Order: sequence, then structure tokens, then C-alpha cells
Amino acid sequence: MTEKKRRRQEILVSAVHKEPFLTDEALAKKLAVSVQTVRLDRTELGIPELRARVRTLAEHAREKVRAIPHTEVVGDLLSLDLGRCGTSALKVTDDLLFADLDVARGTALFSQANSLALAIIDAPVAMTGVANVKYKVPIRKGDTVIARAEIVKVRGNKTFVWVKTYREDKEVFRAKFIVVSLEK
Repeated sequence: MTEKKRRRQEILVSAVHKEPFLTDEALAKKLAVSVQTVRLDRTELGIPELRARVRTLAEHAREKVRAIPHTEVVGDLLSLDLGRCGTSALKVTDDLLFADLDVARGTALFSQANSLALAIIDAPVAMTGVANVKYKVPIRKGDTVIARAEIVKVRGNKTFVWVKTYREDKEVFRAKFIVVSLEK
């Protein structure tokens, strides 16, 4: 194996680990190679195609959710470390758009972030107490956004969660939540 190929495959593995929602086309662009080269490298490295990667991640993460029913999480839950952090992906489809526009309603991004903030709470029940949000860039039909939530502070039954949402590597939305844990 050439040094160039070895390095390209290392970058491919790292990119898929960091952003499991990258398509073969996006990986080809990132690596400056053909889509066929990406597919060959993925096959050689045992990296499944996009749908299989997402399905596997979602199945593992869904099982861990405690504070809300996993069916309430908006988007596909990709990773979940209860009491610490989590990641979800949302593909913008027609039902998330404003009428007669190809721009996603802000409620879609908020719902994704809010449900992810609740999902990472390690409690039997949790509710949003406070939300401070900032919409930075419009999201369009066909875009896939990745939300990353992280607990930054816990004070009593209140958990402070920051969620940042990205399209590719650009932040498009962010929110700070105070989530209140409740007893059942």
C-alpha cells in the first residue's frame, strides 16, 4: 500500500467517525478523489455504506434514552453518553419546510436541539425550563444537520446543556437549555 493511500484511508476513517452522515460524494470531495475510490476504500476498510452506518448508530443510542421516550427524539440519535453528551442528525424533508419555500422552519432545528438536550439527561423524567436559541444560517430542503449536545453544569435538579447544530462544518444554530429533572 502506498503512503498516499494509507494516509487517505486514515483521513476517511477519521471523517466517518467524526461525521457518520457524510455521503460517499461528500467524502470524495473532502479527499479530492473519485466516489469510486471512496467506495473501494470503504469496502477495503470494512466501513458500511451511509444507511447502514446511521441505522446501527441509531439503534445503539435509542436504547439508552431515559428522560423522554426515544420516539420523542427529533432526528436520528447517533450517539448518547447519558449525563454527558449526545449527537443527532436531521435530514430536512418537505414536512419541515415553510409553505412555498425550500427553507426549514426554525421549529425543526429547535425541536431537534431540545429533544437531544432532554435525551442526554440521566433522570427518569426531564423538562425544558429555559431555552436561549440563536438561528445563524437558513437550512434548506435536502440538508442534513448534525446537533451536538453537551452538559456544561449541574446545579441541584437543573442541568445546563449547550447544543450546537452544524451543516457540514459550519454552525447553523445553537441553544442553551436549562433542563429540570423530575421524579416520576
